[in-house]
Formats: sequence, C-alpha cells, structure tokens
Amino acid sequence: MDYYLYNLIVLYKNIILNYAINDKENINLFKGKRLRLAEQLRAKGIKNNLVLAAIEKIPRHLFFDSTTAIPALLDHAYSDKALPIGEGQTISHPYTVAFQTEHLNIIAGEKVLEIGTGCGYQTAVLSEMGAKVFSIERQKVLFQKTKLFLPQMGYNNAKLFYGDGYKGLLQFAPFDKIIVTAAAPYIPNDLLIQLKIGGIMIIPIGESISQEMIWLKKTSQTTFDKKTLGIFNFVPLLQNKSR
Repeated sequence: MDYYLYNLIVLYKNIILNYAINDKENINLFKGKRLRLAEQLRAKGIKNNLVLAAIEKIPRHLFFDSTTAIPALLDHAYSDKALPIGEGQTISHPYTVAFQTEHLNIIAGEKVLEIGTGCGYQTAVLSEMGAKVFSIERQKVLFQKTKLFLPQMGYNNAKLFYGDGYKGLLQFAPFDKIIVTAAAPYIPNDLLIQLKIGGIMIIPIGESISQEMIWLKKTSQTTFDKKTLGIFNFVPLLQNKSR
C-alpha cells in the first residue's frame, strides 16, 4: 500500500475519532441510536443480554469506509444494514453479527478464531464478550487499517493476522469457537481440525446470493453435530492472501 495513502487513511480515522468522541451532541445522538438498534435486534429475536450490551456500547459509525460521509453515518450507521468498508467488502448487518455471536455461546476467556476481520466490528463485539480473539484478514489494506484502528478504540487484546482464512491459525489451535464472516463453498477441513472437541463453529455455506448458516459442534476428532440456522447473505470467502 502506498505510504502516503496509508498516512491519509490514518489521518482521516483520527479526525473521525476526534469528531465523534469530543462532540457531546454526537455522543448522545449515537448513544441513542445504538440503544434503539439493540431494541430492534431484541425484537428480531436476539436474547443474549451480553451481545445486546456490546451492540449498545460499540460505536459502529467509526468502523466504516473512509469515503463514507458524516451525514450518511448519521442516517445509516445504526440501521440494520450491511454497508461498504472498502476493498469490495462490507460490514455485516448488526442482526447478522448479533445472531452469529449469540449462537457461538461465548464464555469469557475462550479462544475464538475469526475468519474475516474486515473493519473489526465483529472483532470488537467478541472482545466485549470477553473472548480472546484471533482474527485473520486476507485483504492487506483492510488488515493494515484495522490493525491500527482497533487499538485506538481500546481493543488491544485481539490478535490480528494477514493470511488465508481457509488455513486458520494452526500455531494457536485448538480454538473453543470459530466464526466465519464470509460465505464459503464448503467447510474448510483445516478449520475443523483446529476446533477443539466440544467447540462450536458457525459458518455461512453456499455459492449463490444467499447462503445457509451452519452451526457445528465437534463431538470427537472425527464427528460433529450439525444444524442449519437460516438463510443469510454474505460476501464470498476467498482463498489466499490478496495484495
């Protein structure tokens, strides 16, 4: 990535952070929007209070693509929409983030492997739940931006890696939970191997516009309980690093 462009991105993020943090009117406005969003998610069936508390706390409007203007953030940051974050990727619907997180049944202190860091919003939600997050991003620009951004937001404990999500992170396995935030055509065998016995994986599977959300629990080294949780829409999970 061009060094000058990278510094511009850093500067923009700092401006947005200062704008949001120091303006009391915006603080109250966004806080109210987060509260209403959490109420909407509860009405849609999200029951886990820790998940809803994370949604209420995290300033989603700071996680967007740097081309997103402030008026657009005011209108859409806390709507239940997927929105662009750059590099052809999106930040997932808040409902999708909450749904996947709820079905992982996170316990504080667990090791969670996240495939597809993106802008780091899901990473932040997992961190708020008390998880020890290990997250992989194949898009180098997104990886660089998010690796810098999350510590600025106070999320210093998440470990971010630039790599191929299909391969997981064998050196840190086994994981208590695995969450995949893009649609794969199949369940990668490396991820199944890296899931501990008793661990849970949630992953969207399919190559069409919509995909099935698959929930897996590893019952032995070679056996799994499996169920389908519904139909969702994700960007595709691509292999190999992107430069």
